[in-house]
Amino acid sequence: MARHAAPSSPRLTLLRAGLTVTAASAVLGLGGTAAQAAQPAAPAPATSTDSKLNDSKLAESGEAAVQGVVGALGHATAGALGPAKNLKLYPLAGTGVDPLDNAVGTQVADFKPVSTAILTDPLTKGGGALKNLPLVGPALGLLPG
Repeated sequence: MARHAAPSSPRLTLLRAGLTVTAASAVLGLGGTAAQAAQPAAPAPATSTDSKLNDSKLAESGEAAVQGVVGALGHATAGALGPAKNLKLYPLAGTGVDPLDNAVGTQVADFKPVSTAILTDPLTKGGGALKNLPLVGPALGLLPG
């Protein structure tokens, strides 16, 4: 089998997806800082005795650039993660072709009935999003979006 036809590992696929998301958020973040940097700045005084004043202006502009990058990355991640957190995990839920929308149950004598609906109902009712999962949901609440 040729190397290009060999199945790729899931680890490599996840690495590629992560790098793509990182590059996209970096591009979005740089766009915000470029827009902020495009604003004209006031000319600095041209005296040689005011080197401390020039240093403080340089430090202020550096702080403004850092704030711009942090703000842009925050907005970019919120815009990227918001739809992913609300994404429906099972797209066939609530449709007529849902293969999980069939439950099997039984009852023996006076015992409590047993059914498979307990397992399939959370998916077939259509409420399954990433934010609704028991362990992942609270963790996603910490992320913006």
